[in-house]
Amino acid sequence: MDSSTNSLPAAMQFSPLLKKTAPMPILTALSSSQSLNIIRGDFPPSSKETFFRLLTAQLFIICFPTGVDPVNPSLRTSGCSDKRCPAKPPRGRYAEWNRTSRHLIRVIKPRRTPLHPSAPFPRGTAGHVIGAEGEGSAAPAFSGPGIGAVQLPAGALCAGRAGSGPALLLLPLAFRERMMWPRRAGALGWWLLLLRLAHGVTGGRPCSPKRFGRDALVCVCNSTYCDTHEPVSLPPAGFFVRYETSKSGKRLERSQGAFRRQAAPPDLVLVLEETQRYQTVKGFGGSVTDAASINILSLTPDTQNHLLRSYFAEDGIEYNMIRTPMGSCDFSTRPYSYADWPEDYELEKFSLAMEDLKMKIPVIQRAKAMSKKPISLLASPWTSPIWMKTNNNWKGKGSLKGKAGSKVHKTWANYFIKFLDEYAKHNLTFWAITAENEPTAGLLTDYPIQCLGFTPERQRDFIALDLGPALANSSHKDIRLIILDDNRVHLPRWAKVVLSEDSQARRYIHGIGIHWYLDLIAPINDTVTPTHQFFPDYFLLLTEASAGFQFWEVSVVLGSWDRGNHYSQSILANLNQNVIGWVDWNLALDLEGGPNWVKNYVDSPIIVDVGSDTFYKQPMFYHMAHFSKFIPEGSRRIGVSIVQRYGSCHLEYVALIRPDGAAVVVVLNRTGKTIPFGLSDKMGLIVTEIPPNSIQTYLWRRE
Repeated sequence: MDSSTNSLPAAMQFSPLLKKTAPMPILTALSSSQSLNIIRGDFPPSSKETFFRLLTAQLFIICFPTGVDPVNPSLRTSGCSDKRCPAKPPRGRYAEWNRTSRHLIRVIKPRRTPLHPSAPFPRGTAGHVIGAEGEGSAAPAFSGPGIGAVQLPAGALCAGRAGSGPALLLLPLAFRERMMWPRRAGALGWWLLLLRLAHGVTGGRPCSPKRFGRDALVCVCNSTYCDTHEPVSLPPAGFFVRYETSKSGKRLERSQGAFRRQAAPPDLVLVLEETQRYQTVKGFGGSVTDAASINILSLTPDTQNHLLRSYFAEDGIEYNMIRTPMGSCDFSTRPYSYADWPEDYELEKFSLAMEDLKMKIPVIQRAKAMSKKPISLLASPWTSPIWMKTNNNWKGKGSLKGKAGSKVHKTWANYFIKFLDEYAKHNLTFWAITAENEPTAGLLTDYPIQCLGFTPERQRDFIALDLGPALANSSHKDIRLIILDDNRVHLPRWAKVVLSEDSQARRYIHGIGIHWYLDLIAPINDTVTPTHQFFPDYFLLLTEASAGFQFWEVSVVLGSWDRGNHYSQSILANLNQNVIGWVDWNLALDLEGGPNWVKNYVDSPIIVDVGSDTFYKQPMFYHMAHFSKFIPEGSRRIGVSIVQRYGSCHLEYVALIRPDGAAVVVVLNRTGKTIPFGLSDKMGLIVTEIPPNSIQTYLWRRE
């Protein structure tokens, strides 16, 4: 068999394993003596991976019997009449004949033989047919390094209309997904499903796994390989898709099934309540800090692109929000501001730093260029120039000199405008700014990182007299202003002070930012819930979170499933309490959890190993993906009620209606057991289950 693509028929010149961005065609005009050649695709970086990893471990071929029109099975061109048709396929067709759906289904599964890519691969020993039971045909033969041949059964019609010759649609299932084919699907529904798979899905590259312990798995990326995820494609009406990530090793594994209208419901059913409408979601994202930029730009160009695409591209997890510090923070290599010349009240020497011009701005610009969705930018200051502060120091207890309305306060307010002006020169405009990052930190003696102290009263007055008017009178008057930007333990009191009825600041304010670092001592029902009840016209946004921040914790734990669980648990809890989005901290850190000039190291969804030009996608990354990729901006949360026969519900979940009208449900199982459950909507009932220590996202059309 010739391994050259030039020797193949024209219909076979394309391989989705090689060109993942093009639509998958329906291959036609293959005779029974021909084989489908699968040309070698991209290998994961490790040579220890299974030789046939390029085949994504499973291939599904959907076939129709000869003479049957897939669109209208009652129209047969040959072979049998309307009422008489063979109960099983003639000899030579190695697959089961499903009399109900009139489909021949065969699964070709390459044997997972550890073999180096350069080693010869004996013909006829690499694969076997599941469900074939030797129906008069040998197993598919594979030969030559990186080439597989699937022999077609004589006379079979595979995913094509009836005609003089067979037609074939080969579905390479990205990241080893398992298709859940409905037992009772109409022929038209099947045909539409096949067309959807053929033309609407380009496939993705599977994770290249590496373990750092029994249950600690990361996905490895470098300059030549990185796992990707197919663009979101909704199935036909009556079907659903499911994505699953698990402690056992699944990473956004896709499967598909059908609604049932007459099935007995399981003991636990989650019922979507469309009439109960709540907040509209803004989105999900991460932060471009100095440290994140340093780590990203330390990689080779191809590896950089893989990292940024992983976060922002359509074949990544599609973040739509970026937070960036206004000046330095602890995740910088030095403390600095944009106006470090004392008593420069007119800010004549204001200028962006090298960290902005050479690192943060280029990274943000590249991220925006890669994204098909608008990316909303959020900026937060950690500290003013030290000559404006009472303690004349970057760290420790210190506030702005004077009172609201004073010369220093006016200068600090104009500093925000200067920052926005300078970034606008680089075609970067901001959706929102926060008045101060963690304003309570600057009220603490010996606080170890950059800070600027505000009480709620001082923040209220600064906004009312200085920052609010400065923004309103600038070209940035439409920017959203967010208060607090600190741990939710300060709610609802902080909001009650700043947004009180007699407050002159409230007219300039749009939202309330929260961090997650003291959530353990500040239950969400005592903080976020009453805040929304008191101030429903002001949005709530989680603006910062990171794992490994406690002093007793190891900063970076490669492959930690528990930290991914913590992310999803927080996102679900916040979404269910009217929070509009969730923004992670650093996009990427090094193996130590930095750089950080005060050694305040933490973990990150992506960890960079500069020495090997490699980065690791942590479980946190994939937990974030279950929200960011499938819940676009403009989605609206709806209610969910529980129908349960006995016991208590151990699942955590959220349901939303997307702008395209589709439903999306995210379900988290943090227990050690499989939990059967159902999802009930106007489309019918989904009967499913969620394995232990896993997270799932379900999508379906509602019309």
